[in-house]
Amino acid sequence: MRFLLSLVLGFLLLNCNAQNNISETKTQTETVLNATPKLVVGIVVDQMRYDYLTRFYSKYGNGGFKRLINDGYNCKNNHYNYVPTYTGPGHASIFTGTSPKNHGIIANYWYDKFNKEDVYCAGDSSVVPVGSASKSERMSPYRMKTTTFADENRLFTQMKGKTIGISIKDRGAILPAGHSANAAYWFRGRDEGNFITSSYYMDNLPKWVQDFNVSNAAESYLREWNTLYDINTYTESGSDLNTFEGGFKGKEQAIFPYDLATLKDKNRGFDIIKATPFGNSIVTDFAIQAIIAEELGLDSITDVLTVSFSSPDYVGHNFGVNSKEVEDTYIRLDKDLDRLFKVLDEKVGVGQYTLFLTADHGAVDVPSYLQSAKIPSGYFDNDAFKVQLDAFLFEEFRASDLVEKISNDQIFLNKNRLKQLNLNLENVQYVIVNEVINYKNIDKVYSSQTMQNGAFHSGIETLLQNGYHQKRSGDIIMVKDPAVISYSKTGSTHGSGSNFDTHVPLLFYGNGIKKGSTLTKTKITDIAPTISALLGISFPNGSTGNVLDFVID
Repeated sequence: MRFLLSLVLGFLLLNCNAQNNISETKTQTETVLNATPKLVVGIVVDQMRYDYLTRFYSKYGNGGFKRLINDGYNCKNNHYNYVPTYTGPGHASIFTGTSPKNHGIIANYWYDKFNKEDVYCAGDSSVVPVGSASKSERMSPYRMKTTTFADENRLFTQMKGKTIGISIKDRGAILPAGHSANAAYWFRGRDEGNFITSSYYMDNLPKWVQDFNVSNAAESYLREWNTLYDINTYTESGSDLNTFEGGFKGKEQAIFPYDLATLKDKNRGFDIIKATPFGNSIVTDFAIQAIIAEELGLDSITDVLTVSFSSPDYVGHNFGVNSKEVEDTYIRLDKDLDRLFKVLDEKVGVGQYTLFLTADHGAVDVPSYLQSAKIPSGYFDNDAFKVQLDAFLFEEFRASDLVEKISNDQIFLNKNRLKQLNLNLENVQYVIVNEVINYKNIDKVYSSQTMQNGAFHSGIETLLQNGYHQKRSGDIIMVKDPAVISYSKTGSTHGSGSNFDTHVPLLFYGNGIKKGSTLTKTKITDIAPTISALLGISFPNGSTGNVLDFVID
């Protein structure tokens, strides 16, 4: 009996040990489902062509752009998959993972065909500014119809993960941060020179923001802007003195140096900082203070910080793609990035954060400069176009008020007038398409019927369809010839589906990211689902992009 009892006890002991070993084995081989960065940093550079990475590469230090290129993942063939390529739609698309067709931010400004008024992508009359007395600063993300990955992170963490958006431009701070952000801060220039927000987020500025605003940070950047290095070494750009640049009021020629303190009164006060590389520097200063004061990335719950550097856009619009001013702006931005990354290393920890850098659009070379190099380009006269179209419509339909609005290369028809005249909408669209295609510098024309009923899989037609929102877009969509713009004869702009506007950088770096590069074509809408997959959270609710699995470690 004792022998039998010993056998039973021995068997039970062995079985218990076996179960413990199995449990230990299971624990040791448990699958890690997702990366766990303490902080995700999304950086957008406003008006950055991809070739600014390669063109100015020799001028960059090792801690900014080069750090991301050499120690991160470089998607070299990254493009926007829609038009128009503007700031509002760009920032919304990066962080929602979808195009204007779904998120609804079809431009910076657009014509509201129901209320018969122009609206702004971030405008919201139901809120009031916080930190400014200006009624023009009433902003929120309510016009954006879908969530961002920052919204999904907030939901996933039961609102414990913070989200803060920062930019010179209101739309560059608001749209990336999403609907549920703790805060979005942007720079109010003119006679104020402060970072502000709106009542959508809070009733009063936090003390750290108030302290920053009274620290004379803005005043410190009203200094001389000269090239950081000897201007003769800026061989990657054209002559400093040329006829293709705008410049500042109060200075006869657009050449270095620029005395900002002297020029500010004729250039809308503190707004002059926006159009210099110092706009990037003050955004960096503010972002660093946000990291420290808000204690971003200090616990195990992932926070999100979005930083949009808007000043390159202002500089590009003013001076053009090939200017010394643009080159100096990027050389200095590289140093600001280095400064920001070092703070992230110190405060959050090396390997503890995930970061990506991209742009909201590129830019065209100044057409007058291209013409001097015998490259097809030109300028489009919107007023002359309207006169020509109205004359045709009057002759064709004996009516002078069929066009209600022309906005963002789209024609909005007067539906009430069409009904009064018993005109068929589809027929009128067809007639206009076949007329306008004959006009100078018009390359393609499509009706809303084509956008709604067609199914395109390549070419400019796909980009147009991805940018077409049924409730917000117009009745006729026009495409100008390549490098033909509606703009001044000086400075660069953007908005087209050409490669100079769609091809932008995409660099991933940090926690959960491989080192490497690819020439595989990626889309701007792939960023948000990739970050969502990395974090193991739900994709933004309108996301249509793909996960870039080759980027994730």
